[in-house]
Amino acid sequence: MTLNLDLGLKGRSLLTLDELSDGQMLALVDLAIELKERKISGKHLDDQRLLGRNLCLVFEKSSTRTRCATTVAARDEGATTEYLGKADIHFGKKESIKDSARVLGRLFDGILYRGYGHRRAEILAEHAGVPVWNGLTDEWHPTQILADLQTVKEHFGTLNGLKVAYVGDGRNNVCNSLMTGCAKAGIDFVDCCPEQLAPTESVLERARTAAKRNGSSVTVSHDPATAVEGCNVLYTDVWVSMGEESQFEERLALLRPFQVDMDMVRRTGNLDSGRVIFLHCLPAFHDCQTEVTREIGALEVTDEVFEAPFSKVFDEAENRMHTIKAMMLTTLVGG
Repeated sequence: MTLNLDLGLKGRSLLTLDELSDGQMLALVDLAIELKERKISGKHLDDQRLLGRNLCLVFEKSSTRTRCATTVAARDEGATTEYLGKADIHFGKKESIKDSARVLGRLFDGILYRGYGHRRAEILAEHAGVPVWNGLTDEWHPTQILADLQTVKEHFGTLNGLKVAYVGDGRNNVCNSLMTGCAKAGIDFVDCCPEQLAPTESVLERARTAAKRNGSSVTVSHDPATAVEGCNVLYTDVWVSMGEESQFEERLALLRPFQVDMDMVRRTGNLDSGRVIFLHCLPAFHDCQTEVTREIGALEVTDEVFEAPFSKVFDEAENRMHTIKAMMLTTLVGG
């Protein structure tokens, strides 16, 4: 299998999807699909393109999927990883982010950062001298959305012309990046959220500009009863993001009407034809097996939806590995 890694990304960081052209973003998705086929066939062991490379994982916020996906992707291609949790780094405490970046950049070939304010990732990228990849900040989550787009394309065979509805907290990092990614892919996007949790005008305007050049649309709706009509993808996320736990009761009251249940799936009009799937970036509060849900039940999605045949959340989780691998290969060894 001959892989096209020359996407014009070598040596570049990836902090938001806006930093990619529409074509580069779509090419990364296609490359991830090829890399998945390569791994399934076992051919990923024949030519390890990152052999001898050392990658640093800087995680101020914990993660299951991002950490494991990055580690496995790197090892598949022959690279080694070093994990630095919040107890292992001195960002803004004993040492400035700028100084940490200059140290890490001398030791590693690439850095994946997962943390808080987006400016922290920008400072890393400005001073490390090696590619820095955003594994999540408070504002953006580009690696998640690349996996989402891969999952959608694998299921439907295409991206352009589909309709995605994000239901819930309409201004969090996942929604911001999903809105951007859909607009760049020519997918109609609906941000279905309470008025109090609507996206910022700047994010909305940039997405609408991208959608316009791709013949699609970006809209905001506060009515979950009608917003999902005609949708092919229903997407939701947790109602309270990391760092916002003190707002739990307030979010619960605001977002209860936006829970994804079977009635909402039926309102898409695409259930009987098999033209709708459910996605969630995980973890999800969908059953009674966690400390939170044992007390108050399912939150953003019901167990019935989460466990349904049209739920593709675990394909989506796996695809984090393949899209992160595509990102690392094109920025470290591509052209």
